[in-house]
Amino acid sequence: MRVDNEVLNVLSAAECIGNQLKLTGQLDRSLYTRTNKVLEAAGGKWNRKAQAHIFEAEAAERIEQIILTGDVVVPKDDFEFFPTPDNVTRHVIHFADIQDGMRVLEPSAGRGALALAAKAAAANVIIDMYELMPANNGYLHTLNISLSGIAGPVDFLTVVPNPIYDRVVMNPPFSRQADIKHVNHAMKFLKPGGKLVSVMSSSVTFRSNKLTEDFRETVKSKGGWIEELPEGSFKPSGTMVNTVIVVIPN
Repeated sequence: MRVDNEVLNVLSAAECIGNQLKLTGQLDRSLYTRTNKVLEAAGGKWNRKAQAHIFEAEAAERIEQIILTGDVVVPKDDFEFFPTPDNVTRHVIHFADIQDGMRVLEPSAGRGALALAAKAAAANVIIDMYELMPANNGYLHTLNISLSGIAGPVDFLTVVPNPIYDRVVMNPPFSRQADIKHVNHAMKFLKPGGKLVSVMSSSVTFRSNKLTEDFRETVKSKGGWIEELPEGSFKPSGTMVNTVIVVIPN
């Protein structure tokens, strides 16, 4: 069941407490009807006494999955690891425009799809990576690429920024707007004149909370842009999450 952006924006503004979801603001009848249909399809049952839709599990988790995919049915991964498909990788590397001798960072590198493509894009490219998932972290150590001091799994958001990179290429986790938080942090690693290219959830184009609006303003103020990827771009990786590519010059 596909969900339109107007309904997704309503869901992103909803108040979730435990297994309860309460809609906020005044909705016209058509928008409420469409939103209610999505909530019911997702397992939310209207409770008149609570004045809320009640879910069997955490409402915020269920709604976040819908926002990320634009669909009621969503596969989920504990580490949110969905490898960057080849077609998406090609888009990211194209926009990154990596040149000989550049230093490139891939945060939350997964199994290094973007890092390997970056290394192949030009000569003498230095690649650094961080990765939290233990199995993937171990795999990265088997690759013939430079690693930035990784002795074990590392949460990129805990890494102290060092602005030494010409390019940052990334496919961060999306849940609960983690993609914005990761990209905001990653921008601090760029040299003046550098460029960040990231896969992100398409929700960055329509959410109306302060975090998202501030992020869109940052992209605009830096002369960056957002390009939608085709629907189903991540299907080969096991998810129908809707995605975009964000390009941010420094």
